[in-house]
Formats: sequence, C-alpha cells, structure tokens
Amino acid sequence: MSQIILHRVLPLSKRLIEQTVLPGETVVDATAGNGNDTKFLAELVGEEGHVFAFDIQRQALDSTAERLQELTERVTLVLDSHANAEKYIQTPIGGAMFNLGYLPYSDDLSIITKPDSTIEAIHKLLGLLKKDGMITIAVYDGHEGGKEEREALLQYVTKLHQADVHVAKYELLNQLNNPPFLLAIEKLRDFEEPRMLD
Repeated sequence: MSQIILHRVLPLSKRLIEQTVLPGETVVDATAGNGNDTKFLAELVGEEGHVFAFDIQRQALDSTAERLQELTERVTLVLDSHANAEKYIQTPIGGAMFNLGYLPYSDDLSIITKPDSTIEAIHKLLGLLKKDGMITIAVYDGHEGGKEEREALLQYVTKLHQADVHVAKYELLNQLNNPPFLLAIEKLRDFEEPRMLD
C-alpha cells in the first residue's frame, strides 16, 4: 500500500494549519460554507480555543451549526463579510482558512466570494495573525467570476513584502475540471499591517 506524498489542496491546507495553530488559540474560518473547516478548527483549538466563522449566507451558517453539534460553544458564527473581521476579533489569531468560490448545494450559486472583500479580509487578518502563523487560501477559478478573483489575489500576494511574509502557491498540474490551487501565507515578523512592494 503506497503512501500519498503529494497531497490534494484541501488536505494540505489542513496540514499547514495543524503545524502552526496551538490549542487554546483564536482562529478564523473566513468562509464557513458547509462547516467542514470550522469543525476542523474547533477540534484543533480545543476547549480553551475559539473559532470565528464568517459567511454572508444564513444557509451556510445553519449548515455549519448543524455540523458542529457539541462543538458549537467553541465557535462564533458571524453573518457578515470576512472583510469586517476586525469588528468581531480584537485578539491575535493563530491562523485563518479561506475556501473561495461559492457555497456547494446552495440555492443561489451566483453568490460567490469577491476579489475586493477577499483581499481586504486577508490584509486585515495578516495584521491580527501571530508571528509564524499561517493563512491558507483554497482558490477555485472554474466558475463565473473565479478568474477575476484568482488574478487579483495573485497580484496582491506577490506584492506582499518578503521580509513580512512568505507566500507559496501549490497546485496539481494534471487534474481536470479546474481544480483548486492553494495559497499559503506565513507571517515572519510582528506587524499591524503588511507592507507592499512597489
């Protein structure tokens, strides 16, 4: 039986977060969706930790709450854009996860993540992120609006100052049907706002 060395995007995202988030920390699921990442984060931070899970759709937060069950008290479900994270979070965070695109099985697949609010959220969460903390972003570009978000994100992350963060892009190249790719941002020093290269 062979061991998988090259992970798919979503398992790799979780592995990176597992390596940086400690029990008892505050973390962010920036796109709650159906609650898979929220539940993973709630289990990871333990009884003393806390998760803020954001989504603009009530359907997503209801699905997340149902998935969490007994873990619900570790999570604050926020019906608001992740771009407004600083209104709800005043403490440092150990990590954050984004899973971009649209809500699977939604009644309205035209509701998608947007470049401006996504970039604003990443920018603000980088300020809250602890030194050596990680933000992972699963980027889907196979839907309408996805390519615009992909291009805007890549332009943004490549201009983040290398003394402030490391940015990596991971993708499997021989997959069909527009598979997601992963952006991972590791914070290298303490700052309130990341610097941008000219």
